[in-house]
Amino acid sequence: MGQTPAQKAAKAARGQQLGKAQREALKKAQAAAKKKAAAKKKGLAKKAAAKKTPAKKAVPAPRGSVRAAYPGTCPACFKDYGKGDVIMKVTDGWGHPGCTPRQMSAAEREFARNKARIESGETFRGHKPSDWRPGASPSSTRPVR
Repeated sequence: MGQTPAQKAAKAARGQQLGKAQREALKKAQAAAKKKAAAKKKGLAKKAAAKKTPAKKAVPAPRGSVRAAYPGTCPACFKDYGKGDVIMKVTDGWGHPGCTPRQMSAAEREFARNKARIESGETFRGHKPSDWRPGASPSSTRPVR
């Protein structure tokens, strides 16, 4: 079977060694073609993924929070939050984690409770109200038995 002159020339060209500039140009062209094919493939994959569901964020949500199932408005600051944003329980519903009041520790709650009792004039069980009279010594203030 005979080959056409064009086929013979192509075969001869394939067998010839290419110069350095020609090899680099060929490699660049092949790399560009691969990138273009990968980008095209990736673009189709992105479009298909976008139609399904939004991707979950890799950042873990703070304790006591959830991701919003639908968009809404924060009752504390009246700003909107979108679907998938992290929200927490606030005083009048669900809102931004930054809008929740800070939780006090057990020691802070006890301190605040004791401070309120002292400021209201209440005394503690182990302490009796003072029976000292101004200007008198403690021994002279006690009732005689």
